[in-house]
Amino acid sequence: MLIDFHKMHGAGNDFVVLDERVRPLGLEPAAIARLADRRTGIGCDQLVLLQAPDPGSDDTVRVRFFNADGSESGACGNATRCVASLLAHDNPRADLRIRTDAGLLTAEVLADGEVTVDMGQPGLEWRQVPLAHQVDTLHLPIGGDPAACSMGNPHATFFDVDLDPARAGPDLETDPLFPERANIGFAQILSRDRMRLVVWERGAGLTPACGSGACAAVVNAVRRNLTDRRVTVEMPGGELVIAWDDFGHVRMTGPAIVSFTGQVELP
Repeated sequence: MLIDFHKMHGAGNDFVVLDERVRPLGLEPAAIARLADRRTGIGCDQLVLLQAPDPGSDDTVRVRFFNADGSESGACGNATRCVASLLAHDNPRADLRIRTDAGLLTAEVLADGEVTVDMGQPGLEWRQVPLAHQVDTLHLPIGGDPAACSMGNPHATFFDVDLDPARAGPDLETDPLFPERANIGFAQILSRDRMRLVVWERGAGLTPACGSGACAAVVNAVRRNLTDRRVTVEMPGGELVIAWDDFGHVRMTGPAIVSFTGQVELP
């Protein structure tokens, strides 16, 4: 069966977007992994499925996110911006309501084409991350003293540590403290309003950018009084602006680009 797809990226973090709003595609994890393969498939960090909103809801769309290995993720900030950019072409609403397994995210496409997504409130308690047992999420009992929070998926952030993300990431992702594995951020604080960040994503590995990882890094940096509440986050693929507002919501602004469109035979 041939289906249409959009290949998109947000600051280099790339996605294959498929539309299930009319009919389900019945994709199994192995099929998703094949589509995500960069040699034999389309290639992406995550595959995104658009689904019809629940009857009677005011949602614009329901979205599911899948890692390159076929496992499902609760949220993805960069992919949410891409979805919002796609939907804005056919939707006159200023605010787009995007329902995910992690909750409702609202998005707005700005005049310059960038997209702001309200990522909601971070989960700061150990059960919310989640962690395997009760510990202080601001100082995890792991070498390098990372902090943890949830942005709809689990994150741990290291600050100014001498670790190679490509070598340390796989072991840290699967540390027993993280029962659902974790995304691992390696941040360098440049000033009160700027940081550099590299993220090892669970199920995907090193990526040029990670929207929820950038949000988590800023939240954890603010909690440690390392930065102000509005920070430009430099990542290998580009920059995102993250603001943790006075109401406790984390707002992420950045690009959403269509790389190409096409059709693919479902494996």
